[in-house]
Amino acid sequence: MTSPSQQKPKDPMKGFRGVMSGTLIMEAITVALALPVVNKLGGGISTGTGWTVIAVAVLLIVTCGFVKRTWAVPLILVLQVVLIALVFWLPAIAVLGVIFLAVWLWLLWLRRDVARRMAAGTLASQQPQP
Repeated sequence: MTSPSQQKPKDPMKGFRGVMSGTLIMEAITVALALPVVNKLGGGISTGTGWTVIAVAVLLIVTCGFVKRTWAVPLILVLQVVLIALVFWLPAIAVLGVIFLAVWLWLLWLRRDVARRMAAGTLASQQPQP
């Protein structure tokens, strides 16, 4: 049995990757639920707008498997920009992009704050246990 002093410290970024994956899944569900809007107002699902929305939803799900990679965050932000760029074809989808871009910027700010606190050694998991 290992003593508490021999245990590896907890990695707070591992938990953050779970938050990222959960957010990606929620966003994919939200984007997929916008398909009836695309069908009604965007000319149909078989149009370029429909296929783009489907592709973004699938890419959001696929990206869950790659949140450990260094290129995952830029890919997520590019997907948000793609959703926002749909403002010219279907403004309702662009609104989703703006909302989730704000969510991702907030999450990235939180990640930066945790990394700063981790470097300073002020996280609760880094404090000696009584």
